[in-house]
Amino acid sequence: MRRSLLALTLGLLLACPPTYAADIYGLTPGNPDIKSAGPMAFGPSGILFIGDPMGASVFAIQTGEKKSSPAKAMHELEGVTEAIKEVLKADVKINDLAVNPESGTVYILVTAKGKGPALVKINGSEVKEVSLKNIPFAKKELSNAAEDAVVKVGRREKNLRGESITDLAFVDGEVIVSGYRKGDSPSGVTSVVFPFNKADKGAGLEIYHGAHGKSEDYSAIRTFVPFIINGEANLLAGFVCTPLVKFPVSAVESSDKITATTVAELGNRNQPLDMIVYEKDGKSFLLLSNNNRGVMKISTEDIENQKPITSPVRNGGVAGQPFETVKSLTNVVQLDKLNDTHAVVLIADADQIDLKTVELP
Repeated sequence: MRRSLLALTLGLLLACPPTYAADIYGLTPGNPDIKSAGPMAFGPSGILFIGDPMGASVFAIQTGEKKSSPAKAMHELEGVTEAIKEVLKADVKINDLAVNPESGTVYILVTAKGKGPALVKINGSEVKEVSLKNIPFAKKELSNAAEDAVVKVGRREKNLRGESITDLAFVDGEVIVSGYRKGDSPSGVTSVVFPFNKADKGAGLEIYHGAHGKSEDYSAIRTFVPFIINGEANLLAGFVCTPLVKFPVSAVESSDKITATTVAELGNRNQPLDMIVYEKDGKSFLLLSNNNRGVMKISTEDIENQKPITSPVRNGGVAGQPFETVKSLTNVVQLDKLNDTHAVVLIADADQIDLKTVELP
């Protein structure tokens, strides 16, 4: 998944060439043992963070890309799955998409049949495999990830290990990871300092779910973005069915359980898929793709003063932060910001998945 909020103190580090970055970030050449393909996000110096849910680990991969101009990037590729299949010589399932903000190159993480996780990059319509052999990398195992076993979640039983990492982002020198964890409150958020030389810190997460009319701590975040509110880094996070919540990043390290503030209910029977934040006409917006309700353009205006949703929102109703459905965007399953004016999206129709560059609405 694709979103970075970099600390100003990293300014000098961002300017370092890849060989130097590999040293200062503790990356060493080798073959990362990624067991499963999960979400992705870019950090400093072209480093790509890859979540491995089944391995309950986060990998930092040095892409080694040179800086170029994302403002000039343009990507269009019909039948992207088939194009990747031709390059990898295997059937593939797309797991996530991320854009390198320093180059505008699109990276797609897939599961290749018979081969496991594989990484490709796309420029324009050209697809190339990114070799994961003898590549500078570092690995961090999450200390409190959900066990690989069937457990009770709410009224159901399921194995949560495959969702131990549901999304991640680089925020002020840390990799923030959402997903399921051990314990009585399975929904959680973990902070991992980068470079990976310290213990991780995690917290349970409780939200008020308006469509369900109750507080819950057993539903994991599906997608989130970092967002500054009153000068402080927050996360804006989406859940199934479809509450949008906010909470400060600092709470992950300062408490064992976070009570988030629900700032919007976006309609029931729906799952958020991917989300970005962008500015247009001097205002900030969220762009949220869903499996059932299209792509939503959500206003963040006055979000710091939004009255928390603490009572039921029934019958598929909506409440809180205002939004509009972007009618020009349909069947969007993945998206990431390309530059100040455009985004890259994956659009899935009945027969294929297409990669497109679209103007931010």
